[in-house]
Amino acid sequence: MESLIKGFIDKLFKTTQKPPQPEVKYVNHAEVEALVELRIKEHAASLQTATNNQEVQKQNSDQEDYTLTQKQMEYALSLIDKIKPEFELAVDPAQLTIKDLNRLIAYNRYKNKGTLVNLVKKGVLRK
Repeated sequence: MESLIKGFIDKLFKTTQKPPQPEVKYVNHAEVEALVELRIKEHAASLQTATNNQEVQKQNSDQEDYTLTQKQMEYALSLIDKIKPEFELAVDPAQLTIKDLNRLIAYNRYKNKGTLVNLVKKGVLRK
């Protein structure tokens, strides 16, 4: 009986069957070239998108240097009139930019002399 159990256990644990091998697929050269070409095009498209995003950000940063409309210019001159005894305009009003207007508005709102000092350093105002 022992030999029967031992033989059964040996057969159970020492099978001669080979595990099934995974099927290997071979890819031909044309398929590889097509995949590489596709990846290159995807990469080029992502680079183009990144370049376009950088251009948009550059345009947004350049927006601060745009000249003013007529109404904005009148408003900027009215703000400069409020600080007239201490400061005066040193440039032609047509050369004022959005950034200059934003600084004048900031001074008008918060009374921070540092904004006026920045305009003096830039050459927009003089004492």
